[in-house]
Amino acid sequence: MRLAGTMTSALSKGYHKLLQPLHLSAVSFRCLSNNGPPKMPPCDFTPEKYTGLPYEDVVRIRKSNLSAVMTYYKKPILVHQGHMQWVFDHEGKRYLDLFAGIVTVSVGHCHPKVTEAAKKQMERLWHTTNIYLHSPIHTYAEKLASRMPGKLKVVFLCNSGSEANDVAMFMARVHTGNFDIISLRSGYHGANPYSLGITGHSSYKPAVANGFGCHMTMCPDVFRGVWGGSHCRDSPVQSIRTCSCSPGSCEAKDNYIEQLRETLDTSAGKKVAGFFAEPMMGVGGVVQYPKNFLKEAYEIIRAKGGVCISDEVQTGFGRTGSNYWGFENHEVMPDIVTLAKGIGNGFPMAAVVTTEEIVKSFTQALYFNTFGGNPMACAIGSAVLDAIDEDGLQNNCAVVGTHLLLELAKLRDKYEIVGDVRGKGLMIGVEMVKDKKSLKPLPAEEMSLIWEHCKDNGVLLGKGGLYSNTFRIKPPMCITKEDADFAVAVFESALIRHQQMISR
Repeated sequence: MRLAGTMTSALSKGYHKLLQPLHLSAVSFRCLSNNGPPKMPPCDFTPEKYTGLPYEDVVRIRKSNLSAVMTYYKKPILVHQGHMQWVFDHEGKRYLDLFAGIVTVSVGHCHPKVTEAAKKQMERLWHTTNIYLHSPIHTYAEKLASRMPGKLKVVFLCNSGSEANDVAMFMARVHTGNFDIISLRSGYHGANPYSLGITGHSSYKPAVANGFGCHMTMCPDVFRGVWGGSHCRDSPVQSIRTCSCSPGSCEAKDNYIEQLRETLDTSAGKKVAGFFAEPMMGVGGVVQYPKNFLKEAYEIIRAKGGVCISDEVQTGFGRTGSNYWGFENHEVMPDIVTLAKGIGNGFPMAAVVTTEEIVKSFTQALYFNTFGGNPMACAIGSAVLDAIDEDGLQNNCAVVGTHLLLELAKLRDKYEIVGDVRGKGLMIGVEMVKDKKSLKPLPAEEMSLIWEHCKDNGVLLGKGGLYSNTFRIKPPMCITKEDADFAVAVFESALIRHQQMISR
C-alpha cells in the first residue's frame, strides 16, 4: 500500500515550510563511496552559542555524581539545543534526531506552540495538587478523552509510562478480583518493581523478586519467530519469509494464539486479571504481530475474566499514521489504555484512560498522585494535541513513514545484512543479521560500526530488540521526505562502509 498526497492541514505559524512534504527523488541523496557524505537538508535555525560546562567536566561529573545511567556512542553527544526534528551539540554540529529522545519528542523539539503554552502556564501557576480545581487539568482531560473511542472516557494522570502501567495492573486486579497478568515475551512495559513483571527483557531484570503473578506467552514475531509468512503484517513492507497459507487464513496467527492458550492452561489460574500488549513492540524491536492476533487474544482473555490493556506509550498520538491509536490498527477495543512519552513532547507526563465501570471498582481504595495532573503538564499536553491536529502530523506520519519504509526496503533487498524492515507510519525497525539464511543477529561490534557512522554523518538512531540488533527509527513526527531521503542515504553509506571494513 502506497500512501500519497500533500498535507493541507493548517500548520503552526512559521513552520509551514518545514512540515510540507517534499517530493524529492531519493536518488539525489544516495551516497556512493566516491561521492562523499550525503548532504544534510537545510535548516533555517541557528543555535545559541554553548556557554555551559566544558565537555570534559560533564563527563567527569557523569561518572562521579550521577547514578549508573548508560550513554549512547563511544564519545557521547553533549546535546545543547533542539529545534523541531534537529538537535545541536555543544560545538554546534546538527543531527537529524530519528530517535526523538526515545520516542518522546512527538511534535518537535521546542515546538513553538508547546513552548508558548508552557511559558504562559509557568507565569500563572506551576503546581497545585489535583485535589483542587484548576482549568488546564480539566481542559486536558476532556480533550484527551474526546480522542478516545467507545467507553474509554475516564482519565487518570500520572508521571511516566512505568507508573501508568503499574496503575493499569492495579486497576485490572482490583476490578476483576483476579491476580494473574499475561504479557508477551520481548515486550517492554517499564522497570518499576510492579511493571517489571510484565517486561520480557532479561537486561532490565535484577536478581530480586519482582512481578508476582505475571506470565509471558510467546512473542508473535513473524520474522524471527517460529512461524511467519509474507502476508502477516499490517505494514507497507512484509517479511522475506514465504507463505503457503490459503486466502483468508494465517497459520502463524493460529499457532501463536495456540501458544497463548497453552500459557493460560499451564501457567495461570482458571481466571486472569488482564492481558498487556503494545500494538507494536517498541523496545522489543518494532515487532508486528500477525493480523487478527490481538483480536483473538482479547477474546480469549475476556473469556477468562480478564481485561485487555493496550500500552500506547510509543504507538499513540498518530505515530502509526493510519490511526490515532495503535490498537485501532488491530480493530480491537481495550478496556484500559496507558499513555506516556509523546503525550507531553518530552515533559514528564503520563495517563491511564479507562471506562467508568472499571473506575468504580478502582476507587474503592484511595489512589493519589501528587504530581499527576500538574498544571504545567496539562497545559503542555493540550498544546501537543493541538499541534498534532494543526500541523497534520498523523497524515505526515503516514506519508513520510510509508516513503521511508519503502526506501529502506530497497536496502533490505540490496544488502545481505539487512534482514527485515518493518513498521507503520513513523515507527520503524530495521533488523540486522549476519545473513538472510541463518538470521543470526549481527554482532554488536558490527552494529556499533554502522550506528557510529550514522551519528558521525548527522543521523541519530536507536537500538532495540531482544538481541539489540534492530535499529529503531521513531523521529519527531514533523520530519519531511527530504529528511527521510537523507537518513536513507546516510544509512546506505554506513552499509557500504561496513562492507569495506568486513572485506579487509
